[in-house]
Amino acid sequence: MKPQEIFKQKGNLWVFGYGSLVWKPDFKYQNCKIGYIKGYKRRFWQGDDYYRGDKDNLGRIATLVEDQQACTWGVAYEIPEAEKEKAFEYLNMREVEVGGYITEMLEFFPRESGEDTVHALVYTGTTDHPTYVGPASYQEIADQIAICSGKTGHNVEYLLKLAEFMHHHCPEVKDDHLFGIEEALFNILENSKKGSQRMCG
Repeated sequence: MKPQEIFKQKGNLWVFGYGSLVWKPDFKYQNCKIGYIKGYKRRFWQGDDYYRGDKDNLGRIATLVEDQQACTWGVAYEIPEAEKEKAFEYLNMREVEVGGYITEMLEFFPRESGEDTVHALVYTGTTDHPTYVGPASYQEIADQIAICSGKTGHNVEYLLKLAEFMHHHCPEVKDDHLFGIEEALFNILENSKKGSQRMCG
């Protein structure tokens, strides 16, 4: 089902965020829940030439890759029916027209025990999009993130805020990919700081 058809359905709509949406939704919602979806792993394999990069230096942002043994943690937002049209226009521009993402409905599992699952709209990058950059080592990804910035800020901010969300809200979750890149990035930033101090000294 196309996103415009999903947004036109009656009732409220849940949208699942696993990248910048966890800390910067920028649409009105009436409820949000921390939790996860199954069958996908988060990977920094999607390129970005607008928000966190440019045509010369593609930033690296999160996408989902199918893996039946994995799950991805994030935030599901409940958008009231009255706000769905505005939310659709915003998300379609942010995720589809600029980001190259497609949509699907997936089961979302709230973190709080006893709460019912919901079906949430999820945006996923595609491997055939021109900005798809694919797998790389933690170090290579961190090297790329360290030098990229776009219309909404530096690529470093994107990764660190996502990692901060996971550390703070999901401390028991071990996200090796995200935290491996974070560690490599911290090393780059620390070495850069030391180099600047030596030059000043």
